[in-house]
Amino acid sequence: MLKRTRTLLGSLAAIAVMTLTPLSGAVADTYWQCVPFARLMSGIQIFGDAYTWWKQAAGHYDTGFAPKAGAVLCFKPTGKMTLGHVAVVTQVLTDRVIQITHANWSRIGGTRGQIEKDVTVIDVSPMGDWSTVKVWYDPVRDLGSTTYPTYGFIYQDANATRMANSGFNAAGNAAIAMAQSAATQVVSTVRPGAGPMAMLSQAADSTDRIAALIQAALSQPANDQH
Repeated sequence: MLKRTRTLLGSLAAIAVMTLTPLSGAVADTYWQCVPFARLMSGIQIFGDAYTWWKQAAGHYDTGFAPKAGAVLCFKPTGKMTLGHVAVVTQVLTDRVIQITHANWSRIGGTRGQIEKDVTVIDVSPMGDWSTVKVWYDPVRDLGSTTYPTYGFIYQDANATRMANSGFNAAGNAAIAMAQSAATQVVSTVRPGAGPMAMLSQAADSTDRIAALIQAALSQPANDQH
């Protein structure tokens, strides 16, 4: 069984390398800053430091205080984050919970400059206007206790949407699908009948976990720190 598992892993690794080859110049072995990644993923053509995006968007893109998939959430500069931050909304879960994909946030494997896909962000603002948020922080595998002020959301126009749906995202989604398929195959081989999520949810039910995270975030003081 061990030999069979190693053989399968080797085969999957080889296929994954071939699948990801077109992305190697854009994603692999690259230190990503949040700005070029958000621009590439959203199609919103704004340049310069993250905190300048909000003013630059005026007259060029619609802005607002309600999340939409594809929009860029623009963070204000604060603390160590002196240049602000930008992240792309990938999914709106509730009126106060979204998922984002962004770059250069958590230290993963001790290094920054990496891309994090579909991580949780919760609105903890008193008025429910997304002016203050908490963000998933990978090293603690939880929402950080730090709250971050934001300007709001910059929305895609038709041209940005077309650019976001171009080759980069299509290739990226194909690679992600490939990785998920590979994970399913590995789990089925090592432990027949068990899916990846079944193994990941041994510690706690995922729905209860998200509910607990949301409740914890909304109940903590707005000025606590990481």
